[in-house]
Amino acid sequence: MLPTYPIYVANRPEPGAGTLTVTDKATGEPFATVGRADADAVERALAAAHGAAPAMRALPGWKRQAVLMQVLGAIEARHEALARALAVEAGKPITYARGEITRTVDTVRIAAEEAVRQGGEWLPLDISPRGEPYQAIVRRVPVGPAAFITPFNFPLNLVAHKVAPALAAGCPFVLKPASATPVSAVLLGEILAACDLPEGAFSILPCDPATAAPLVEDPRIRALSFTGSPEVGWALKAKAGMKHVALELGGNAGCIVDADADLDDVVDRLTLGAFYQSGQSCISVQRVLIHADIYETLKARLVAAAQALKTGHPLDEDTFIGPLVSEREARRVEAWVADAVARGATLLCGGTRQGAPTWRPPGWRRAP
Repeated sequence: MLPTYPIYVANRPEPGAGTLTVTDKATGEPFATVGRADADAVERALAAAHGAAPAMRALPGWKRQAVLMQVLGAIEARHEALARALAVEAGKPITYARGEITRTVDTVRIAAEEAVRQGGEWLPLDISPRGEPYQAIVRRVPVGPAAFITPFNFPLNLVAHKVAPALAAGCPFVLKPASATPVSAVLLGEILAACDLPEGAFSILPCDPATAAPLVEDPRIRALSFTGSPEVGWALKAKAGMKHVALELGGNAGCIVDADADLDDVVDRLTLGAFYQSGQSCISVQRVLIHADIYETLKARLVAAAQALKTGHPLDEDTFIGPLVSEREARRVEAWVADAVARGATLLCGGTRQGAPTWRPPGWRRAP
């Protein structure tokens, strides 16, 4: 039987109104099932976050720090299990999955440090005789309930980038993880549920975008943080009303290589920047502008470097390039290549797509 994970509403696990099937991105086979939140769960989560705001605001800095340090310890204790789950559900090669867990540890540690640095500022106002008797005190206060929508490509660290600062600041939150990769977020919910937090401090709700609409539109939510595509991000901002909105959107990263560049360094950095996580990163290298004097030399070296990269199952220790998150996305990339060639581009290597393989690396077993 497949592992089954709950949703979390007001700190507590629930089975959900239905289930989402999460696939092994390398094989396309089912990997786990996760509860699916419905409109009722979303409403209860919003009400709980709204109700928890005073208690979270009153939570002293040392208690917020203690919670984050407990989360930190749990992630460190489960480092390898979390990395393997992430590798399978996101298709991220295991070496880089471990790196994401390490980054998550750093993210939570920094938030724990900041939990007790909620300083303010004192400003003298004696700029004129009238202002001489006055002074101003600036104090930081929690903004209130927050909603987070996270992407598939960093399903734990980008969740932690939102969740950990919210806990440090004393803000309850409702999180909608990416439907393709919800397991890592739900495992973080399992860790949070063991912490001493006010009831309603957090909810984690895998669900479809329509069900999640109140996270964007409901006035009880005071801050919205979204990471994803520009099209979706700007559309959400237009619907968010008066709440604070933070958007981390896709890029179109270009690199310029001048004639005096160290080509060994350039090849290594461009290859990693372009092909890391199969290019599924908002800062992946997408355009390279090369000085004419070194163009042919660098082009040949980049092609050789790309051809040498090892593709395979993410749990294979030698794999550099794993699968894209879905076959639909792979077809989309294949169409981009075909369109470029039709418009006059020259295909230097690759350019064809293989379906999800059914093989397993030696010693493969399903991640817990």
